[in-house]
Amino acid sequence: EKYAGQEGSSVCSGCPTGGGWLTSSTMALTTGVVPEKYAGQESFFGTSPPLPEGAGYGIMLGFGAFFSVLTTAMVYLDKNANGTQHTSEFFNTAGRSVKTGLTASVIVSQWTWAATLLQSSNVAWNYGVSGPFWYASGATIQVLLFGVLAIEVKRRARTAHTVCEMVLARWGKPAHLTFLFFALLANVIVTSMLLLGGAATVNALTGVDINLASFMIPWGVILYTAAGGLKATFLASYLHTAIIFMVLVVCVYTVYVKSYSSDSIYDGLQKVSGYSEAECQSLFSNDGVSFFTAGSYACGPVGDNEGGSYLTMLSGGGTKFGIINIVGNFGTVFVDQSYWQSAIAAKPSSAHKGYLLGGLVWFTIPFALATSLGLCGVALQLPISSAEAGAGLVPPAVATHLFGSFGSIMMAVMLFMAITSTGSAEGIAVSSLITYDVYKTYINPQCTGQQALFISKVVIVIFGLLMGSLGVALNFMGLNLGWVYQFMGNAIGSAVAPLWFLLMWKDANATGAVAAAWGGMVLALSTWLIVCQIEFGEITIANLGTLNPNLAGNIMALGSSALIHVGFSKMKPQNYDYKSMGEIQMLEQDMSGLDEKDYSNEFLDEALAWIKKWGYGFTILMVLIWPLLSLPAGVFTKDYFSFWVFVSIAWSFVATICIISLPIYESMDAIIGIMYYLAGKPQPSKTEKELDASALPAEGAGQAAEVPAKSEAEI
Repeated sequence: EKYAGQEGSSVCSGCPTGGGWLTSSTMALTTGVVPEKYAGQESFFGTSPPLPEGAGYGIMLGFGAFFSVLTTAMVYLDKNANGTQHTSEFFNTAGRSVKTGLTASVIVSQWTWAATLLQSSNVAWNYGVSGPFWYASGATIQVLLFGVLAIEVKRRARTAHTVCEMVLARWGKPAHLTFLFFALLANVIVTSMLLLGGAATVNALTGVDINLASFMIPWGVILYTAAGGLKATFLASYLHTAIIFMVLVVCVYTVYVKSYSSDSIYDGLQKVSGYSEAECQSLFSNDGVSFFTAGSYACGPVGDNEGGSYLTMLSGGGTKFGIINIVGNFGTVFVDQSYWQSAIAAKPSSAHKGYLLGGLVWFTIPFALATSLGLCGVALQLPISSAEAGAGLVPPAVATHLFGSFGSIMMAVMLFMAITSTGSAEGIAVSSLITYDVYKTYINPQCTGQQALFISKVVIVIFGLLMGSLGVALNFMGLNLGWVYQFMGNAIGSAVAPLWFLLMWKDANATGAVAAAWGGMVLALSTWLIVCQIEFGEITIANLGTLNPNLAGNIMALGSSALIHVGFSKMKPQNYDYKSMGEIQMLEQDMSGLDEKDYSNEFLDEALAWIKKWGYGFTILMVLIWPLLSLPAGVFTKDYFSFWVFVSIAWSFVATICIISLPIYESMDAIIGIMYYLAGKPQPSKTEKELDASALPAEGAGQAAEVPAKSEAEI
């Protein structure tokens, strides 16, 4: 603009024909106004999805079949090339020998729900920069702290298969049935969010019927999970995580480097937050008739934010969401069997490091993705309605705008990776609970390893098919992803404190555990309903999905259960010695991953001190120090926002390199073994390599030195 009207000799090859200056439709960096091609649209996707219906079926069935074949083949090669024995123990524990990189990759994969990709951008759309931060930090600390429990599992119950087996060994059958209920409820809630987000996105992008999508999405998971068990799930999770991170860096790079910049997004966000209601009505109108109502689009100042800006951590709504996020996600980590299963499967030397690395790597997915796509959607004023945002459609909308049909495919693939990886983890978790805590405990206590293996596979298939019915039921009830995400802490948050005390406090008793779980749940749900009635005067599904009722219910669930359990335990301490927990029986004497040297108290004490130092340290950094340091900034300046964006970009690239390369590096021996097998050659044994090395002359020897003869026993 500052050169408008100047004469010059240079030719503008890209100028619009017919005269005139660049407009918002021809200048990529223009933000803060609705792009011309969306003028008059009441929603982004409307009734014409960007991809054909066949693409939806291709993604759901094609990718499902591809990964089923690939992971099943990988498990087969590992079995034949490396001599891995596939017992029922191996099926449910992966041999208890998974290394740091793969453990971290699995944690990232399990923790990357549809909500991670979709709901994180929804809170950015609603609250600005505080939304992605609180989503990421509020759901990272649970994984960091779970590393403490992972070490205690190795110390107290190294032969366990499920968390409920530990509950049974310590607190007896009433507590066992109680926490079995909560563990299965956690699996159902997580699965429901996968299907709600996944089906809504596939429907919006391709037009596939949302109920049909709910049934078809789980099919691809069933085959490789049932065929290969936990190890197949881990291998698939690594591949899914790698694809998710590659899409992540493409999105972040495109928004802040290729197509726009931190300054242009900043200008757009400031312009949008400065609009009056009349200006918003003018922007969102068709033939002079406005369809804008307050809250229906991300236009105008943000309520409860400093200066109404999207560019501040002083956000009432963002902070409330952060508290809900922290409390709710304690439930979906500590009560979800899949995280306990990963701790059981990890090598003792890898468990604590894997959880810490996994948590730090996972942080970048909601933080960087939502800071790019979520804020970009607001800055560009795409006509994303509140209903679309609530269904998790902000990232697909922005990706479709930036990349066209390729962006739609990219988001659909990324989402499918998240759904299948977490879905397989939930499937194997449910199968373990049913096999060991229902079938073995109450139906057939003398079951064999083969019987347990058969039951595990059958349960995976049945659960995978029932997942579809669950998705249809929730759609029929009118619940969306955001609603379930905020609600989950009310239902399962009361089980968190007892499960922490299970391994960390010898005086925690069984009566207190049962009373805390059920009492906390009743108090949480009552509080949720009462606050909704007080605030709105009526209880409706929509009102129950708002911030304040869920904030009150979540806090009540976590706080009341902790107080109840402490109170009962102080009155009658258990003084438990953990002996019975260490005597949990295996169905087959598969001792892989159970070497005594890996379980010495000296080593476990050192590992516990390490994870406490770093786990507690990063927790304090993420929920206290970082947000407190950002408060004096008030509304961010351009330079402050640029630094914020730089942190998200740098974190995403470093995390991508780590999570893709480390598992390959650590698994090089197994990969080499498979390569030898495919080439039809025997792999040199470790003993042969050592003997070859010992036969070499010492370094620096001028002449061949006499090698002392070895006895037959030494050889």
